[in-house]
Amino acid sequence: MKILVASDIAPDAITLLQEHFDVDVRTDLSEEELVAAIPGYDALVVRSKPRVPRSVIEASSLSIIARAGVGLDNIDLAACKERGIEVVNSPAALSESVAELVFAMLLSFERKIVRADNAMKEGLWLKKELKGTEICNKTLGIIGFGRIGSHMAKIAAGFGMRVIAYDVHWNEDLAKGYDVEFWDLDLLYREADYLSLHVPLLPSTKGMISKRELGMMKKDAVLINTSRGGIVDEEALYNALSAGTIRGACLDVFEHEPPEDSPLLHLDNIIATPHIGASTREAQDKAGVIIAEQLIAWAQKNRPV
Repeated sequence: MKILVASDIAPDAITLLQEHFDVDVRTDLSEEELVAAIPGYDALVVRSKPRVPRSVIEASSLSIIARAGVGLDNIDLAACKERGIEVVNSPAALSESVAELVFAMLLSFERKIVRADNAMKEGLWLKKELKGTEICNKTLGIIGFGRIGSHMAKIAAGFGMRVIAYDVHWNEDLAKGYDVEFWDLDLLYREADYLSLHVPLLPSTKGMISKRELGMMKKDAVLINTSRGGIVDEEALYNALSAGTIRGACLDVFEHEPPEDSPLLHLDNIIATPHIGASTREAQDKAGVIIAEQLIAWAQKNRPV
């Protein structure tokens, strides 16, 4: 079995793959170069980049594509289904890292840490201007209560927060284990002090946070998005933040990345990071090794008799 690794994954994962397969590592391929390179490979390993569009899939003889991470929106799943190509990912690897980033952003926002740090380095002492807000006793609303959402609930409990959540596939046992209440979406929008999004980008979730939903939120609410940028209508969010419809936003993802011309980046009431939710040593090591183990298991299961 011949594997092309087209993204950076953990060295331990590469070593594990090399023990079982013929592995080539080429992490600098453009889409056109990937189309040219892909023939002859049985498996492809990627992260959020490069994209794997129909042109790559139709030029290939792939049997499986492995995504070291969660989101599959960089892979043309319809084209994979048409050609019988299996697609696997490693969502369990990233839960802790993404959940921790949510709270890092939230605490930075409420305690004005970015502004305080910048001021100190400019020789300014802005103590009186940097009065913050406690998150203790506040309500955290989570849309998408799975691995990441449940880990967030665990962290939130340590801060003394109340957690309410919504998921299309509600797991009552999981929710009870973390003392989380299920709420309908419209009620959740109205009740949450902090609203954190953890859903995949699908036709049904694209633009799900728009003018209507933002208008239902508390005026002092903060929106946090570490899932996918397309889930939020960015024009509506900009208008809501500018008009004071909501108090702020913490954004790790954008509809277009990098968001070079986004007016959101000119607002003072947001914290923005460059899609780093899964960018920890631990998460990337786990994601790569999990993918390697999945490929090994897949190959053993599909070995010719």
